[in-house]
Amino acid sequence: MSERAYFDWNATAPLRAEARAAMVAALGLTGNASSVHAEGRAARQAIEKAREQVAVLVAAEAKTVTFTSGATEANMLALTSAIEVGGRKATRDKLLISAIEHPSVRSGGRFLADRIEHLPVTGDGVIDLDALKSALARAERPLVSLMLANNETGVIQPITEAAALVHAAGGLLHVDAVQGPGRIGCTMAALGADLMSLSAHKLGGPQGAGALIRRSDIHIAEPLIRGGGQERGLRAGTENVAVIAGFGAAAAAANLADASCMAALLEAFETGLKAAVPDAVIFGKRAPRLPNTSLFAVPGIKAETAVISFDLNGIALSSGAACSSGMVQPSHVLAAMGVEPALAQGALRMSLGWSTGEREVEKLLAALTKVVSSLRKRRIASGLAA
Repeated sequence: MSERAYFDWNATAPLRAEARAAMVAALGLTGNASSVHAEGRAARQAIEKAREQVAVLVAAEAKTVTFTSGATEANMLALTSAIEVGGRKATRDKLLISAIEHPSVRSGGRFLADRIEHLPVTGDGVIDLDALKSALARAERPLVSLMLANNETGVIQPITEAAALVHAAGGLLHVDAVQGPGRIGCTMAALGADLMSLSAHKLGGPQGAGALIRRSDIHIAEPLIRGGGQERGLRAGTENVAVIAGFGAAAAAANLADASCMAALLEAFETGLKAAVPDAVIFGKRAPRLPNTSLFAVPGIKAETAVISFDLNGIALSSGAACSSGMVQPSHVLAAMGVEPALAQGALRMSLGWSTGEREVEKLLAALTKVVSSLRKRRIASGLAA
């Protein structure tokens, strides 16, 4: 089989060499990180080094980083009414989320269904700040959860502006920043985030590790997992030292300098896409987007068939978010943007990363021309046969 080209970085990034090395080293450690002997202290040292590395990534204090099994768990940990600020117990009375959030946020975490309000987005996939302002006026102590950048469209949300509105209304802001590190700036203070979720495997770390980072005066009063004092009482259970070490190493290796190269490759792809298929639609193109993500559709072609065809041509891309157990389902993101269902069914996402090169983009464009031509001919033939 000829060399394949990988364009599904938003689903998971390849494991960085630095992360692999850190994991191998951690796998050689014997002790339990909760033990006080030398072996236990060595495991603890590996965890705390990773905690510092993740904290540096978002300019936070290490003590505010809580390791989890992934960003989904981090989101669930954050989405609770039992959040204390400065030692004051003030139950959050409402959860406000945008219509384009990840399913782990759309589920509402530990809020009751009647305490959750979904906010609209514009046709470009950007949160409607006027709607947010109105919703904040109806809540006493709201918690707002917004993603930094959408995992399907790549559209970057106006988090700083949203944070100003939320804080003026006496609320707290949780930011799902999974797609940000190594692509755009995502420091907590600059964004105005009170809570932030991260995922290791989106930035070149191992799958199965994530983190919730808190503002230093914020405490989650209701842990998801009880039974031990690990993670300062916020997550019970023996820590997965190897994946945490890999997470830390990946966080330390994430580099915004790669963003300009990714942006150039993305522009080359979209220019080639429109040249080869003039009627192709690129979603969210008028809004600020991640430098590595393009969600597009070719009228008349269904995503499920196209993904398989690209795969057979040595190209890995997706039909959107990779969070539905491999199933191709209608995009709630495009529905929220008002995209017609027939067009939304053809949405394909290409996402690239720090090691993607020009040859891979050329391979993708060549496959694109071949796949579109083949599927359109098949569609015409089936129509004639009918």
